[in-house]
Amino acid sequence: MNERLPAPRTQAVRPAPGRSSDQIRADIERTREELGTSVEQLRWKVTELTDWRRQLHEHKRTVMVGVGIAGFVVGGGLAAFASRRRR
Repeated sequence: MNERLPAPRTQAVRPAPGRSSDQIRADIERTREELGTSVEQLRWKVTELTDWRRQLHEHKRTVMVGVGIAGFVVGGGLAAFASRRRR
């Protein structure tokens, strides 16, 4: 999984036809701002989705049903194990 990526090929940068260097710089700056906003939104979404307390609170009923079923299964297994030991 730790594959090394090939080194990027470098090419001479040529100005885009019909665009001044100031326009290109403005586009780069606008893209940086958009990227910064996108990264911040992604960070917020990841934080929101990985907050187990919030998830637990939002899905309380499902969690309680799951806990009840798990308790029933474990309790039944222990009871079966205990009755086998007595024989």
